[in-house]
Amino acid sequence: MNPPGEPCDRPRVLACVAHPDDVEFVMAGTLILLAEAGYEPHVMNIADGSLGSTSAGAEETAGRRLAEARAAAESIGAIHHPPIARDLELFYCDRLLRRLAAVVRRINPTIVLVQAPFDYMEDHMNASRLAVSATFSKGMPNYRTDPPVDAAGGPCAVCHAMPHGLRDPLRRRVEPEFLVDITRCIGRKAEMLACHHSQREFLTQSQAMDSFVETMRAMAAELANRYGLAGYAEGWRRRLHLGFGEEDFDPLRDALGESIYECEPNDSGKEQGDGSSDE
Repeated sequence: MNPPGEPCDRPRVLACVAHPDDVEFVMAGTLILLAEAGYEPHVMNIADGSLGSTSAGAEETAGRRLAEARAAAESIGAIHHPPIARDLELFYCDRLLRRLAAVVRRINPTIVLVQAPFDYMEDHMNASRLAVSATFSKGMPNYRTDPPVDAAGGPCAVCHAMPHGLRDPLRRRVEPEFLVDITRCIGRKAEMLACHHSQREFLTQSQAMDSFVETMRAMAAELANRYGLAGYAEGWRRRLHLGFGEEDFDPLRDALGESIYECEPNDSGKEQGDGSSDE
């Protein structure tokens, strides 16, 4: 990679999430399509996945899941960045924000893909907050990162993925702003998720996911079907531009125009900060 602040040979997209396999569940298809469109893809799992086992110890589990995450990223030519926290120790705090901000400055992405601001697990929501703040601060020279990295200029668009299960923590259905049709790359997305071999047994035992790959496929199919599309889709909501770039700076739509489906606005008249609606 070029040093922070220097021009990039290719624009970069960072998928920044809580755990190994989170990218694969809700945003890998979009990441694959952006890579095909010329973006250099980067993946960051902030937490190490160390609690993702009922039979192995934390250190063994973390090592196994790191290897799986690297293999998944390598399968699409993405650059993987190592975790900086343990599972359930992923808090919105000064220490983690400074460390994550250093990573974001080194990458200097044009697009940052993050998890939903309201999701079923606190780690997911804290990862979303940390990634947003780290991106917000990347051009602030007076903000000290750990380790120190110079501020990186240029606008950045932040997009929030759909929550796992397509609902917020209070079971309300979440509506996306737009969909990305990932039908033609659903096989590659499934292959990425299948790299996380250790999670098959764990997710079956802990969350009743008999086949986590089929769970992912079903969620992507449900989202497409909800809006009358055939195949599979990932849903997105673009974060407010203030602090990140101009209002019309929307590189994800620009790059994936033919794969974008604009969702009808919610006409319920309700103003809900999590973007959800009651059925």
